[in-house]
Amino acid sequence: MNDKKERGNWGEERAALYLRLHGYKIVERNFRCRQGEIDIIARKGDVVAFVEVKQRKNADFGEAREFVTYSKQRRVIAAAELWLLKTGCELQPRFDVIEVYAPDGTKTLFPEIHHIENAFSV
Repeated sequence: MNDKKERGNWGEERAALYLRLHGYKIVERNFRCRQGEIDIIARKGDVVAFVEVKQRKNADFGEAREFVTYSKQRRVIAAAELWLLKTGCELQPRFDVIEVYAPDGTKTLFPEIHHIENAFSV
């Protein structure tokens, strides 16, 4: 596995753990289709959250959420629409971003995590 993929998986694991600790049930991870990819799909109450995870060492060059471009948002929304159709899920959809700041990369013991609910919308 290459370093970028390994770091990405590590960040997504931390984000999924954070969500579980905050009462979410992880429904699916790394949902892929022609339209795009969704890192984490999680449920809490009557909401299904489509979560984009962004990991950085620090915010020196901008906050991690700033790297979720308009184009990326459109791809996540398109993938979420397909997932909702395929599963028949009728929960309220929401688009979140989780920032994982890990100054020591995958060796960071306590990454700083920010969960931005409703980070973007349809």
